[in-house]
Amino acid sequence: MSIGNSPEDERPFEDVSEEARPSIGRALQQARIAAGLTVDDVSTATRVRIAIVHAIEADDFAPCGGDVYARGHIRTLAKAVHLDPAPLIAQYEAEHGGGRPAPTPAAPLFEAERIRPERRGPNWTAAMVAAIVVVIGFVGFTMVKGGDDGGESNVAEGSDSTTSPSPTTKTKKPADPEAEPSDSAIAAAPQDKVTVRVTAADGRSWISAKDHNGRLLFDGLLKQGDSKTFQDSSKVNLVLGDAGAIDLFVNGKKIEDDWQPGAVERLTYTKGDPQAG
Repeated sequence: MSIGNSPEDERPFEDVSEEARPSIGRALQQARIAAGLTVDDVSTATRVRIAIVHAIEADDFAPCGGDVYARGHIRTLAKAVHLDPAPLIAQYEAEHGGGRPAPTPAAPLFEAERIRPERRGPNWTAAMVAAIVVVIGFVGFTMVKGGDDGGESNVAEGSDSTTSPSPTTKTKKPADPEAEPSDSAIAAAPQDKVTVRVTAADGRSWISAKDHNGRLLFDGLLKQGDSKTFQDSSKVNLVLGDAGAIDLFVNGKKIEDDWQPGAVERLTYTKGDPQAG
């Protein structure tokens, strides 16, 4: 009976020295720690919420709101911690079905952040103006009609009488609704206010805008080609759901930031030269 290694002992050893490729979240977390950054530091630098940074580092991409926004957040966080985003994006696409799916509507992503506008009562001022216009128009029509009848009776009573044209009463036209400021108005923006114009030039994008008191000015989806202009005495706060599709003008000057498609940007602008807050 021979003494030696069993057949199992003679099998070649598996090479366990090479570690498996880390997950996307693990790679971002390791790079952040190596860069000496905290989650708060990364959130402040990228404007990505702390909860989303934690979720991505745990490989939970559901809070991103869809593949388009997940890729945008991965790209933004990778740049912040000095990683090449391309391999991480490729890894994400390989692990989540591959390819670029149709963009997810931006509205569900920010559903939790939306501030519901207060329900307003009836616009009594507009109703009163409309009623006044109707009354003035009716009175004017009655006077014109009465003047025409008086002229006909004068002719019937005597052909030698001279009739003068009956005066007409001009009715007031309702004031045209206040138009949104044009490009020329933006160019001549007042110095004592901040004026922001948002145009969905390259596609649709969800946007939110608030004044310096935090009051909601607009919250909704801009279709491609649509524009919105906001003005406040000191500050306008913006959230752009797909910043890459937006052309932005502040106090008459175009903002030339190179935003990526699907990137979420939170911006603050004040009086004076365009300056992100």
